[in-house]
Amino acid sequence: MPTRNISLTPEQDAYIEDTLKSGAYRNASEAVRDAIRVLQQKRAEEALTLDRLRLAIKAGTAALDRGEHTDVDDANLDAWLDNLVTLPAAH
Repeated sequence: MPTRNISLTPEQDAYIEDTLKSGAYRNASEAVRDAIRVLQQKRAEEALTLDRLRLAIKAGTAALDRGEHTDVDDANLDAWLDNLVTLPAAH
C-alpha cells in the first residue's frame, strides 16, 4: 500500500486521536482512508447534483423556447413560489 506523509492541523489531529480512543478505528490510517472515502462520495454526489441541475436548466430553457411559462409579477412572486413548494413533486 502506498505511503504518504500528510500535515494535519492540531484540531484534525485531536479529532483522529479521539476517534482512535473511542475505538472507531484501529489506527490513524484507517481513519484517514475513511475520510477520503467520504470525500469521494460527497464529490460524486455533488457531480450528480450538478448533472441534474444542468438537465433541469436545459429542460426549462427548452420550455421557455416553446412558450411554456407563466408570467408572474413582482407583487405575486412570493405567493407563486410558496404555491410551488406545496405542489406534489413530478416524477
